[in-house]
Formats: sequence, structure tokens, C-alpha cells
Amino acid sequence: MPPLTDPERLQCYRNALANWSYTDFIVFEELAWDWLRGNLGRVSSQRDIARLLHQYVESGGEIDEQVETRALWKDFYPFHYDLRVVIGGRRIYFETCLEFKDPNDPDDPVIRVVNAHDA
Repeated sequence: MPPLTDPERLQCYRNALANWSYTDFIVFEELAWDWLRGNLGRVSSQRDIARLLHQYVESGGEIDEQVETRALWKDFYPFHYDLRVVIGGRRIYFETCLEFKDPNDPDDPVIRVVNAHDA
């Protein structure tokens, strides 16, 4: 899978992750959060998961960028971004979407975690 290499989108993604300790920068959709809560018993909060995603990327973890082809999503998001993060000994797949208006504003981007499951 191709890694996210576009400098503008990569910076926006990293900016959103850098704000992991604040609300509304990494948003968990119900489907993803229900799976995480039900399958990772030691997960105590969305903030904990957001911190782990940030640490994963900061330590060199790969962000895969996929052109969005699904009819329900492609009108809203031209790409989706996949992360595969080890949590509690399990490799977890995170499907995310990136929203931003101003790539020069580090407090503008938002990541939506739309799905999560075992990788």
C-alpha cells in the first residue's frame, strides 16, 4: 500500500495527531469506538488511543494513503489513511479520514477514525 508522501497532507495529519491530548482533533466514529472498547479491554479512553496513534507515527510508523473509491465516501474524502498499530500485543488496523481547510494552521486538521479491527 502506498505511504502518505504528499507534504501538505502529511503535515496536516501529523498536526492533528500532535493535538492528541485535546478533544476534537482525533474523533472516533461510533463503529470504530465500539469495536475498540469491546475488543481491547485495557483501553480506558479515546485520548489513550489518540496518544498511541501519535506515538506510532512519531516513532516512524507508516501511514498508508488510499484513493477513496467507495461511493458513500468519495464525495466527502478523496483519500483515506490506514495505520496498523500494535496495542496490547495485537496489531490493530485503523481506517481514518483527514479533514482540513488551512494546511498552514496546525490547529485546523481533524482526523476521523471511521473503522478499527484486527489487522
